[in-house]
Amino acid sequence: MFTGIIESQAVVKSIVRKGENLEIGLSCPFVDELKIDQSIAHNGVCLTVTEIKDGTYFVTAILETLSRTNLGLLQLGDLVNVERCLPMNGRIDGHLVQGHVDSIAICNRIDAIDGSWVFEFGYDPGPGRITVEKGSICVNGVSLTVVDSGVTVFSVAIIPFTYEHTNFKTIRVGSKVNLEFDILGKYVQKILSSRGV
Repeated sequence: MFTGIIESQAVVKSIVRKGENLEIGLSCPFVDELKIDQSIAHNGVCLTVTEIKDGTYFVTAILETLSRTNLGLLQLGDLVNVERCLPMNGRIDGHLVQGHVDSIAICNRIDAIDGSWVFEFGYDPGPGRITVEKGSICVNGVSLTVVDSGVTVFSVAIIPFTYEHTNFKTIRVGSKVNLEFDILGKYVQKILSSRGV
């Protein structure tokens, strides 16, 4: 379980295809604190540390992960938002995030406002893929509040701190990002649909 509060940005150091999988090597400020078999969210995707060597840690993304996320688009030198798991006695400063990406969204528009930015994203509709104004959404692992909400589109406002300390600064119109919709909304939608509402 994660919170969507990004700890750091990891730099992609290596990408090796092994069958249908990708082994990705990354470096970040807390590499020395990691251990094998630890779970870390990468752009919102929960992956397991498989090896640590010479200041680099390695994770494996399987075909299912690559088909649902933007990890298959990574290139050497790219910045990845990373967050370690929430400790059981930790604060939830963002919202409950599972690290299970639902879909990819495409950035439709970026509006620079004096002191902040508004990003609009479009996505394919489907079960559990809902947003509500002032509700929570996880974009590339970042816990955010929805500004405007439509059936296949939503927007979020980004403050300068978030812009500088996440890979939002690298997102352009047309960029693909990972989305995890709010788990509470998914449960409510499923309960209501089971009752024919």
